[in-house]
Amino acid sequence: MYINSHLKIVTLIENLVYQQGLFAEHGLSLYIETENSRILFDTGQSGLFLQNAKKMGIVIEDIDSVILSHGHYDHTGGLYPFLEQNKRAKVYAKREIFTPKYRSNNRFIGTLSQNESLMNRLQFVDEITEIAQNVFIMPDIRLTNPDDTHFTGLYKISNNEVITDDFEDELFLAIRGNNVINILTACSHRGITNICTIATEHFKLPVGLILGGFHLRNSTVDQFDQTIQFFSDLNPRSIGVCHCTGVEKYAEMQKKCDTLIFYNYTGNEITLD
Repeated sequence: MYINSHLKIVTLIENLVYQQGLFAEHGLSLYIETENSRILFDTGQSGLFLQNAKKMGIVIEDIDSVILSHGHYDHTGGLYPFLEQNKRAKVYAKREIFTPKYRSNNRFIGTLSQNESLMNRLQFVDEITEIAQNVFIMPDIRLTNPDDTHFTGLYKISNNEVITDDFEDELFLAIRGNNVINILTACSHRGITNICTIATEHFKLPVGLILGGFHLRNSTVDQFDQTIQFFSDLNPRSIGVCHCTGVEKYAEMQKKCDTLIFYNYTGNEITLD
């Protein structure tokens, strides 16, 4: 049996907020606290998450690791403000994290590399990496279901060419505990069904919590229905949606999915057994 006796996940920033004194923005940042480690998963669009952390009693200087899910600004924009405040945390990302990224209107939406700030702190992840006890960075999201991808209107520059972004830079987290695997994702551009399939194939455990953005806001009817059917077959204990999932799709999921589903807003705190 694998047990995390102390596992807390706090949403430091997300698109929605209900608690007075906290800030929201289009972006995502999750704080993960285990018995022996403190991890930041994404940094939102700006440094606002730092103010929320202080309000919620989370000491930024104590964070050991930062993991960047992919190179979009709304997940990495707060990285450098964080590094100014925390002088010791390592930063983990895939090698493609700084690939220039654009929307169809030619607006830059990627992440700039500030080598001086990242010096001796950035570590590229090429394989499954146990960042803390029972907390794994999962860098390989194979497209076992090629219909479940969310690339439309998003581009990158590769070999001096502008091509559709296939999000080779995307990764997710898997947290093993109490004979289940918990899955944390940021945007699921490569598909939440593909992410969950990779996790269950590797760990061969049932799924507890699935938490994050599923990029369903602009999904097709077929993509949405496939996702609902997948969740029904997978039968996780709970699903927490946020950010790019879209509140309208969250409402639809509530109607169509038998699993316990909740919206994971700014300031929400989750404790896992």
